[in-house]
Amino acid sequence: MIALGAGLGLLVAAWTGHAAANEQPFSVWLDGVRQEAKGRGVSDRILDEALAGVKPIPRIIELDRSQPEFKLKVDEYLARVVTSGRIKYGRALLQKHADILDEVSKQYGVQSRFIVALWGIETDFGRITGGFPVVDALATLAYDGRRSAFFRKELMMALDILEQGHIKPKDMQGSWAGAMGQSQFMPSSFHRFAVDHDHDGDKDIWGSLPDVFGSIATYLSGSGWRDDLTWGREVSIPKSFDRAMIEKETRKTLPQWQQIGVRQRDGGDLPSRAVEGRIVEVTQRDGASRYFVAYQNFETILKWNRSTYFAIAVGTLADALGAR
Repeated sequence: MIALGAGLGLLVAAWTGHAAANEQPFSVWLDGVRQEAKGRGVSDRILDEALAGVKPIPRIIELDRSQPEFKLKVDEYLARVVTSGRIKYGRALLQKHADILDEVSKQYGVQSRFIVALWGIETDFGRITGGFPVVDALATLAYDGRRSAFFRKELMMALDILEQGHIKPKDMQGSWAGAMGQSQFMPSSFHRFAVDHDHDGDKDIWGSLPDVFGSIATYLSGSGWRDDLTWGREVSIPKSFDRAMIEKETRKTLPQWQQIGVRQRDGGDLPSRAVEGRIVEVTQRDGASRYFVAYQNFETILKWNRSTYFAIAVGTLADALGAR
């Protein structure tokens, strides 16, 4: 209790500093948000409901500032997010929802296994979607000052979503950073990529699986996805490999990589198809390196989340879901 109180005291002091720097207490700042939202067409009814009781959440600032002393290596990360239980459950869901997934896959040009893999890693197939009120979270980060312009835009877009009636204010829950629903879309991504696949009038990424699957697929297809490719594959490199090619992100076709000694992880030949990719290097806990040849779809996954580990995990889970 003493440590918690001390931590909250520091956070309150930090908030006081931000308020002074902005020359606005939070209540005055929030009035400005309200007026800006009204100018965008958000009704008083929605604003009264969405902004009632909104105040900064110290825990969100703590999470935003936290820099973990210990960072996971790729083998540890994969062990946490691509578990045997998640693979087993994902395969069951892939089969259970095969009809709607096939429909979405054909319409948007994204393989079902990648839709389910992203769904699984983002929210454990919809079971963990975040417990923070999105408007409060975005208001906290917008007022904070570190990335205020970005989060203020996201806050406005969240209020627009409420005005459009896709979700009720009390039900708009998400992550501490404002990512929402089973697909964990930021409000800006919702506006660009969320779809009403079940045609009920709402883009419901919280409760409608057709909308969730369709929205994930729309994001990928709208970001450069190719359904004639997979994401990449793990490889081995020869001792004579020029590591400058990794640093410069050199791109070559699989036959070209094969010619300079790159092989599949088990030593077998690479596919003969002229698919272009770059070599990605990651490190295990024991210090050993692992290498992947990453295709265009890998780069598309990085547009969803800039983490190399995340992209490898999505591809690894998708491969496991599609394995016979």
